[in-house]
Amino acid sequence: MGKRRVVITGLGAISPVGNDVSTIWDSLLKGKSGIAKITAFDASEFTSQIGGEVKDFDPLKYFSSKESRRMAKFVQFAVVAAKEAMADSGVDISKEDPYRVGVLVGSGVGSLQVMQEQCRNYETKGPSKISPFMIPLLIVNEAAGNIAIALGAKGPNSCVATACATGSHSIGDAFRIIERGNADIMVSGGSESCVTPMGVGGFCSLKALSCRNDEPERASRPFDKERDGFIMAEGAGVVILEELEHAKKRAAKIYGEIVGYGMTGDAYHITAPHPQGEASAKAMEFALIDANFNPQDIQYINAHGTSTQLNDKIETKAIKMAFNTQANKLAISSTKSMTGHLIGAAGGLEFIVCVLAIKDNVAPPTINLENSDPECDLDYVPNQARQMEITAAMSNSLGFGGHNASLVLQKFKR
Repeated sequence: MGKRRVVITGLGAISPVGNDVSTIWDSLLKGKSGIAKITAFDASEFTSQIGGEVKDFDPLKYFSSKESRRMAKFVQFAVVAAKEAMADSGVDISKEDPYRVGVLVGSGVGSLQVMQEQCRNYETKGPSKISPFMIPLLIVNEAAGNIAIALGAKGPNSCVATACATGSHSIGDAFRIIERGNADIMVSGGSESCVTPMGVGGFCSLKALSCRNDEPERASRPFDKERDGFIMAEGAGVVILEELEHAKKRAAKIYGEIVGYGMTGDAYHITAPHPQGEASAKAMEFALIDANFNPQDIQYINAHGTSTQLNDKIETKAIKMAFNTQANKLAISSTKSMTGHLIGAAGGLEFIVCVLAIKDNVAPPTINLENSDPECDLDYVPNQARQMEITAAMSNSLGFGGHNASLVLQKFKR
């Protein structure tokens, strides 16, 4: 069997700038920041006291009281985003072979909050007070498991945990599953909820987070000379990928086509990217080769763009390495300037951004880019969205441990 074409037919998301795809997209195009003082816990003793929290999310709007108690927040986000994506796609699983509908949704860390709460129970009340639901609440694969239960999807079911590259690897791996014929539909993406004392505290100890506590909305500033770290955020980004002929047979709405996937490892350091950016450049090159594209076929890149000193200048270097002279002609933006860093959900949400950028022919901005870093000298669509023709886009994700993933998508061509 030859490679099968894979299209995107459904989108679902929850983020600090909105709890559904249309609200999120509108916020991003307007340059709206979702960063504010942390409300989930008292962060006054932390060096970073700001985050990208999901706002006005009531689990009882989506789940019974019993169901919500048995789902960690990252699982709730994943299920809600998956249901939105499935509804958007128009797929009726009751009319499908459920063994041809799969789920591949990951998370970077699962539920740190559950772990912290149960450690406290153990330390204060003893082992008998550890919840029998602790393990199914906190483990990463429960996002995919609960989505499958909610939707009735019995096909390939798995999860990825590659830190900040999780969402992109999940979508890329789901693309491969359909491409080689093991499923017709895949629900794929990432979910995260680690704006918790241990999550924020751990990254504060790494000195990875912004300390611009008095200016939350201006704190995430990718590629800006005054950037001082990323912003912890939460949410989910989930897409429905579908084999083209299957989608056409049911007259599905098609957002675009995923055509390339590249992945590499830095083999360098547990947290820092390789200073030359060679492996991340290779991931981009491999994605272009997989798509049978030349560098000039891409108009827009959604960069990993975390707002850390190392990431932004090294990603800039990697883009130049992969695209050569075409790098200066690309529109590149980091929507993390508005959403913060959703860790394992980042790649899922940012892939959705690329889908909508192609659909609407508009590149969302990188806000807070006020004083360009000389080492970040490409076109980062500063501060204002840009109307432009976009026929193909790339989404990049780089994770702790040296995990690199690049996805290429294009307008659907019949």
